[in-house]
Amino acid sequence: MTALEMKGCAAKKASCILGIAGETQKNLALTKIAEALMQNCGEILAENQKDLKLAEDNGMSASLLDRLALNRKRIEGIADGIRKVIALDDPIGTVSEMKTRPNGLIIGKKTVPLGVIGIIYEARPNVTVDAAVLCLKSGNAVILRGGKEAFNSNKVMVSIMRDAIKAAGLPEDCICFVEDVSRDSARELMNLTQYLDVLIPRGGAGLIRAVVENARVPVIETGIGICHVYVDDSADYSMAVDIIFNAKCSRPSVCNAIETALVSESIANKLLPDMKLKLDTKNVELRGCEMTVSILGDSVIPAKDSDYRTEFGDYILAVKVVPGIKEAIEFINTYGSGHSESIVTGSYENAQRFLREVDAAAVYVNASTRFTDGFEFGLGAEIGISTQKLHARGPMGLEQLTSSKFIIYGNGQIRQ
Repeated sequence: MTALEMKGCAAKKASCILGIAGETQKNLALTKIAEALMQNCGEILAENQKDLKLAEDNGMSASLLDRLALNRKRIEGIADGIRKVIALDDPIGTVSEMKTRPNGLIIGKKTVPLGVIGIIYEARPNVTVDAAVLCLKSGNAVILRGGKEAFNSNKVMVSIMRDAIKAAGLPEDCICFVEDVSRDSARELMNLTQYLDVLIPRGGAGLIRAVVENARVPVIETGIGICHVYVDDSADYSMAVDIIFNAKCSRPSVCNAIETALVSESIANKLLPDMKLKLDTKNVELRGCEMTVSILGDSVIPAKDSDYRTEFGDYILAVKVVPGIKEAIEFINTYGSGHSESIVTGSYENAQRFLREVDAAAVYVNASTRFTDGFEFGLGAEIGISTQKLHARGPMGLEQLTSSKFIIYGNGQIRQ
């Protein structure tokens, strides 16, 4: 038995205990995790500094370094997120749809954990806690396989969490950590069918594609974020500029940041200079269509088709001028990744058309795409944002980490 198979076996055994644990015990474990993370904040930050130093030495970009970095405020935010999960209702054990059949059988459905969830993710140490906490609350054991960039941060936080749940009377193997960050371990996890019930990749396009194409374990696909804001000809200009600036610049490395701004042709001459002036405060590089270049001049790089298909994750924004809402929707449904899309408009009719026709997990009217997030949606946290359409779509919180089973009450019925 390999080391990973041993972890899988341990997680499977732990899931049998966790799956029938009560809400009080699970919340106690979560409380102890939040407390332990704050109590050991200094140790976590010291390990995170090791990761940051290695990442800087390897030339990691500033935006990715921001995703990797922890500080006391971010750890406090993580602990606060755990408390929000504690406040949520337990998703396990809910009975619904009880119906009496003509033969007297009473048939209903009951929510149950998925079992053992595997998570493969990259340089986001907060994912380590978010994933573990959501899995624990929903009664699932978890096997975490983070990237090498955050190895030290992930390892120390998992150790702290394992000790905390053990102190709450639950098996420490409810949370397992894969210390081998080679591609071999990722491939083995993708094929751990004997122990894993589902695998969730969270990271860049390459990672997600590799998991979807190679895994034998069922996969919930979290998507890349090629997101758009479309500014309609009836939009409030000031609102549009503020939304584009926030959606691109507040945290350009995250998946709900926009990569393309679409502007209605009739307002492009007015809006684009105002938009550029605001984006210049963050030195955003613009890659624009022919009309964008003609309006804004040589400071704009002529866009290639590939620019509209790229998740930059940086201070780079593609710009496209379109005739109107019909072309904007067609463009989004062609180039978007099905993540988050927004329209800025003063037209109720166009808002409703955009909501109806855009194919994405989250569709906004007059708001930044940056709200596509488990915390902002009131889910307490998220384990990822699904862009697929089976089982889960959008931010995946507690409910999306459950399954169901039929429960049937009889009084001696036999089938003829």
